[in-house]
Amino acid sequence: MDFQKLPNRRRIVAAAILDDVAKTHREVVIAKRGKPVARVVPAISDQQREEELLATLRCRARMLVSEKEFLNPLTAEAGWHLRDGG
Repeated sequence: MDFQKLPNRRRIVAAAILDDVAKTHREVVIAKRGKPVARVVPAISDQQREEELLATLRCRARMLVSEKEFLNPLTAEAGWHLRDGG
């Protein structure tokens, strides 16, 4: 839907929601008649998304080996080499 084709009042509300998400960096769930129909999430860089995903995985699982030892078989098979110190 074209944002400019929205009626003025809805355009103002939509802009306020976008501003709020940009300012707070938190998602907003939009509901229709009390049921969630959409979610507006802040845009983040790929690197930040990857860091958040890794942090989530670290919290959910306790690794018995280091991250490098865990990833090394997959990366070596793919022809990649992990650097020391990271």
